Amino acid sequence: MAYLSLHTSRAPRSGAATAFGGLLDTWRRRARERRELGSLDARTIRDVGLSPSEVQFEVNKPFWRP
Repeated sequence: MAYLSLHTSRAPRSGAATAFGGLLDTWRRRARERRELGSLDARTIRDVGLSPSEVQFEVNKPFWRP
């Protein structure tokens, strides 16, 4: 008869926690970068090669969308 344990390994949970932490970091970075992009003046936007409509499109995206 095989022994069946109800305890799971900590490795998958640890990996999942690490992946989730990485996802949260990515979301925070996107939100911060979009706020910074939205605070740029028209001259700086032109200097980086973007149009105001491109900036507005990016700034209005939710943090979870790449």
